[in-house]
Amino acid sequence: MEDTEASVVPVHTIPPPLPYSLHTRKKAIAFFWTIFVLDTLGQPVALYWGLWYGTNLSHNLVFSIVTACLGGISVFEYFYRLYNLFRKDSRARPLNARKSWLDFFHINFTIVWLILAVELIVGTVPKEPYVRLIAMILPTVMFYFGFVHLSLDVLRMAGFKAPFRISSTPKGSVMPTALYALIEDVVAVDGGGGQIYRYALRTRYLSSPYFRRMLFEMNCFWSGGSIICAAAITAIIFTVSEPVAYTLGWTLPFAWALLWTAITIPWVQSDLRREKKAWAENRGQGGIPWTDDITAPTARTRFESVQERLPNLLPWNRDKQSAPSTPSIEGDCVDGASHEARTEEDGVVNNGVETTAEHKPEQILANGDVGVDEKMEEVPRDAMTTTTTTTHNEASRLP
Repeated sequence: MEDTEASVVPVHTIPPPLPYSLHTRKKAIAFFWTIFVLDTLGQPVALYWGLWYGTNLSHNLVFSIVTACLGGISVFEYFYRLYNLFRKDSRARPLNARKSWLDFFHINFTIVWLILAVELIVGTVPKEPYVRLIAMILPTVMFYFGFVHLSLDVLRMAGFKAPFRISSTPKGSVMPTALYALIEDVVAVDGGGGQIYRYALRTRYLSSPYFRRMLFEMNCFWSGGSIICAAAITAIIFTVSEPVAYTLGWTLPFAWALLWTAITIPWVQSDLRREKKAWAENRGQGGIPWTDDITAPTARTRFESVQERLPNLLPWNRDKQSAPSTPSIEGDCVDGASHEARTEEDGVVNNGVETTAEHKPEQILANGDVGVDEKMEEVPRDAMTTTTTTTHNEASRLP
């Protein structure tokens, strides 16, 4: 009896931790973003107004200078990432990837830089530069990443597999949510988390349906918001005067990013608390274990909770009845007993593993079952079996 109890795999009550903290890197993060904002926002706007209106330089030369000074920190970051991914003893490249394989973010980084180079060349070559086109640099970045990230999640929900390796996600696997790949790559390479963080994040991603759902909703929030905001900025750029268009084209994307960040921080903090609570209540590990199961049940996220509280004036909330986040005690008992009875009598397939009368509880837990809810532990086994038998007998008498 003691050997059986010792062999039972315990159900985890907390999600797998992520070995990375932003609190210890506040100074480095503040320094990087200060330099980045000055380089990408302050410098092009200041040079434009100063050289255009404060000197007698030709307009073409003004924008040649602006273009030459643009993106210094981004160019440095590009080659810094490339070195970290390609060096022989790299600890930052994707898991199980070849030495010559770039991560998903760097591939997109390269493509978007090529697009921006074409824009800058076309905009600055003429004697009278296309000011509005040069003002579209940041909206172009927003359009690109918005459509790429949103497309990945649309393909994911449609059931498509990854056509090639996406960072640490192998080819042929379930298409990962785009934000997962972005976080993995940026923290592992730019943030110094390395392959240790890639492994920890993948463990968390595959083991927690709530975490996957949160990343999916956050990705839709950012990618959808970037597309809508970029479209609005584009309309403004081609409507107002050129000096105003240039200034707004470089400043409004930062205003949008600041607003979205202010919304995201408390949103994610709330969802992480909800995820932790769901695991503590044994409701955080539905679906096939250690698999990116897009149909896995999960506790209600913050976004879903807010959506349910919106007024019924919204068309998608009318006549909508929300299911309870946790089943009732009576329902738990009947369902759990029915499952136990079927397991003992006929055998069922549970998470891809055929369960028969010979399978022991510890074997089921070893294959990833969440186990019995805490409330069910209080119900006697005999009462559960009796309830199941009665339910089956009543069902057999129905016409």
